[in-house]
Amino acid sequence: MTGALPELDPVIHAQARLRVVAALSALRTEDRIAFPRLQDILRMTAGNLSVHLRKLEDAGYVEVVKTHHGRTPATLVRLTGRGRVAFDDYTAALHALLNGGAEQKEQS
Repeated sequence: MTGALPELDPVIHAQARLRVVAALSALRTEDRIAFPRLQDILRMTAGNLSVHLRKLEDAGYVEVVKTHHGRTPATLVRLTGRGRVAFDDYTAALHALLNGGAEQKEQS
């Protein structure tokens, strides 16, 4: 094997954040999902999801918009372009690590 194995993005690598980014990546680029729906899909508490969304938002990977539908407050979430690139890079690095591990086994 030549070269060093790639590093995994530590912001995405945490299990809960990886689940969030993977779920959001399934949406079309322009689509947003309501916070309660995302919470339900991921089966996370509101507090836990909020903490992980803040970390992803600080990295520029997600956009969180607080708005109203009529008189009802609504929080909408989407993966940013930067977040999509980061997730694509993360999955490519993961594949490279897995393939690198297979090459190491073959060389043993």
